[in-house]
Amino acid sequence: MKPSKKLNQLDAFAVTAPGLEHLCAAELTALGLRARAVDGGVEWRGTLESVMRANLWSRLASRVLVRVAEFRAKAFFELELNAKKIPWSRHVAPGTTVEFRVTCRKSKLYHTDAVAQRFAEALGNAVRDVRIAKATPEADDESNGSVKKLKSAKGAKQLFVVRFLHDVATVSVDASGALLHMRGYRQALAKAPLRETLAAATLLGAGWDGTTPLTDPMCGAGTIPIEAALIARRIAPGRDRSFGFLEWPEVDRGQWSAMLDQAKAGELAASAVRITGSDRDAGAITAAKANAERAGVLNDIELEVRSISAMDAAEGTGLVASNPPYGVRVGEAEKLRDLYAQLGNVLRARRPGWRLALLSADRQLERQLHLELEERLTTRNGGIPVHLVVAAIPGE
Repeated sequence: MKPSKKLNQLDAFAVTAPGLEHLCAAELTALGLRARAVDGGVEWRGTLESVMRANLWSRLASRVLVRVAEFRAKAFFELELNAKKIPWSRHVAPGTTVEFRVTCRKSKLYHTDAVAQRFAEALGNAVRDVRIAKATPEADDESNGSVKKLKSAKGAKQLFVVRFLHDVATVSVDASGALLHMRGYRQALAKAPLRETLAAATLLGAGWDGTTPLTDPMCGAGTIPIEAALIARRIAPGRDRSFGFLEWPEVDRGQWSAMLDQAKAGELAASAVRITGSDRDAGAITAAKANAERAGVLNDIELEVRSISAMDAAEGTGLVASNPPYGVRVGEAEKLRDLYAQLGNVLRARRPGWRLALLSADRQLERQLHLELEERLTTRNGGIPVHLVVAAIPGE
C-alpha cells in the first residue's frame, strides 16, 4: 500500500453522469476546489471541508467518494495484508451496516464476491458489530424514480467502492450516502421523470445563472423550474438532507453546522426573476406544485395547466428550458413532429430574443423546430442517449 499522505488532505472524486464532467468541474472550481475533469467525474485533493462543501453545493454530481487506499495485489494474501492496513475506524462506527461494491477488470483477482469477503473480514476485525449488506448493482444509481422519503444517514448503509484494474485495487468510501440528486423534494412524479442533476445541467449547460426569466412549457413534475428557483435564490441543493460523512467518527459536526448556517445566511428571500412552468396535463401540475412546496420555492414559480400554443408573450431576454418527449417508442416520432414544429413556431412568435435549451434524443425531431441549434453536451436520461442543444430564438 502506498504510504499515507497528510491526514488533512484527501483524494476526492465527484461521480457524474456521462458528459457532465467538465460542467461539474467548472461548478466545483467556482466553489474554490482545484478540480479536474476526468472520465466519469471530477477529481481534486482537499480537506474534509472541501468534501462537505461539494456535497452541500454541487447541483451536478451524483455522489462524492474519498479514496482510502490504493495497492497492487495479484493474490488473496496480498489483498488481505493491505486490507488490514486501511484505517476503517475513520469512516465506520461500531454497529454500522456496510456495503462493498466491487468491480474487477483485467486482474488476477477477478471474483468480486471473494474480493468483497476479504475486505469485509478486514473491516470486521477492525470495527466491532459491523453488518455487511448485499451489494446493490451500480445500475441502480441510474434510476429516475421518486424519493418517497429521504432517510437520514443514521442507520443507513456505508458504501465502499472497490475497483480492481490491472491488478491495482482502488478503495473509496462514499461520502454522500443517498445519491446527490435526491434533494428530498421530488416525491410526486409525472410522465418521463427527470433527475434533479440533469435538470440543473440543462440550466447550467445553457449558461443560465438565475438573473434572467425562465420558462418551461412542458414542465411535467416541475424539476427544471424548481432547480431554477433554487439557483435563483442561491439555495444549496443539499441544504435539507443528510450525508454519509456525518456518521464518520472523526467528523466535526460543529464545522458542518457552521457551513450550513453560512449557506442559509446567503440565501435570497425570493427569486429576483420570473420563473414559470406549464403543462397540458393537470396531474403533472399538481405534482409540480407539491414538489415545489417541499423544496420551499412554491412562491417563486408560476405553475399553470396550459398548452404550448397558449404560451404568453414576453419581451426582453430569458431562457426557455425543457425536457420534451423523445419519441423513442415505435410510431411516437411521427406524432411528435407536430409538437416540435408547434414549439418552434410559438417561440418565434412569443419569445423572440430569448434562448432555448432542450434535452433531445432525436435530431430529426429537432429539425422541426427550424432553429439553429448548438450542442452543449451529451449524456443519458433513464438509459436513453440525449444531448443538450441551445439556440437563439429569432422573430418571425
